[in-house]
Amino acid sequence: MAKAKVAVLKTTPETVVEDYGRLMRLADYEQYLPKDKDTALKINISWGKFYPACSTTPWQLDGVIRTMLDDGYKPELLHGCHNRTVVVSAKRGERRNKHHNVVVGKHGLRNVHLYEREHEWIRYQPRGEMLVLPEIYPKGIYLPKHLIGENIIQLPTVKTHVFTDMTGAMKNAFGGLLNERRHWTHSVIHETLVDLLTIQKEIHTGLFAVMDGTWAGDGPGPRCMEPYEKNVILASADQVAIDAVAASMMGFEPASLEFIRLAHERGLGCGDLKEIEIVGEPNVLEWNWHFSRGRQTFASRGQRMLYHGLFKPLENLLTKTPLVVLTYIASWAYHDWYWYPLIGRRRVKKALQGAWGELFKSY
Repeated sequence: MAKAKVAVLKTTPETVVEDYGRLMRLADYEQYLPKDKDTALKINISWGKFYPACSTTPWQLDGVIRTMLDDGYKPELLHGCHNRTVVVSAKRGERRNKHHNVVVGKHGLRNVHLYEREHEWIRYQPRGEMLVLPEIYPKGIYLPKHLIGENIIQLPTVKTHVFTDMTGAMKNAFGGLLNERRHWTHSVIHETLVDLLTIQKEIHTGLFAVMDGTWAGDGPGPRCMEPYEKNVILASADQVAIDAVAASMMGFEPASLEFIRLAHERGLGCGDLKEIEIVGEPNVLEWNWHFSRGRQTFASRGQRMLYHGLFKPLENLLTKTPLVVLTYIASWAYHDWYWYPLIGRRRVKKALQGAWGELFKSY
């Protein structure tokens, strides 16, 4: 069996769009994405605000689209793709991160929001063995009908996460396939990501990931992070392998991350660095950014207590009844009304003064 391949390149603001083309071709992306199928570009929106390293960058999306159009993919078969999150507005986020109003619109592509009120969701019976989803959703696993039979490109960024230590290609599917009741799975998030990868391999005609680390986020992500300019981009058809390489770059042992270990053990991808072919920057496994693991905010500590600690007996009451609105309000209050004005805005201002910030402002 051929080794999993992950392409990694160093890049600059002056060359990044062209570098995305070189990156994707190094990872042989055309082998995995049939040109006669619709392709969903699964944009990552982790906050309704612009915050460096938090969401898909405009040059990431721009580079992917330009590359595919140059290589003969039809624009009418490509579309930006979002899903609904109860605490984050994807429609506000895509504007502030210059996705729909700048990049997707500039290329004349469709822009799809898979909201249940706007698109049909159908009950899906996975063929592969599930770890947790049938128990979490005893009335059935419902997926957006729109995504079944399509190619998909996951567009995450390199960042840490309060629940999974790091978030990448596998976590990006969490925001696409599950409906707004996806928070029911937070107590078993690692197993959920593995189940979702099993489902992706069943429903998609092609699966690929392109990850942006031009800014990378360290700390209690996916929002309250310290952004650093790391000038790196990654691509792979193997969702597990690209996450393993990104984890290694950040300073984490991939096998210590449960979702990577479980996916590797179940044959859904390669999480063993010795079995991954790295092209472009072959010395990437020598990098160690010494990113932090397990750092929490006041809000995330409360969530951990709800899903794994003192407040665990209240989990169903606070997540599956109308009282769930209290958790939404708490999240908005902490992140948007407290943390961002007090800390985040200053970090954004600093980041926008750098070279990548200048590129962002130019879009």
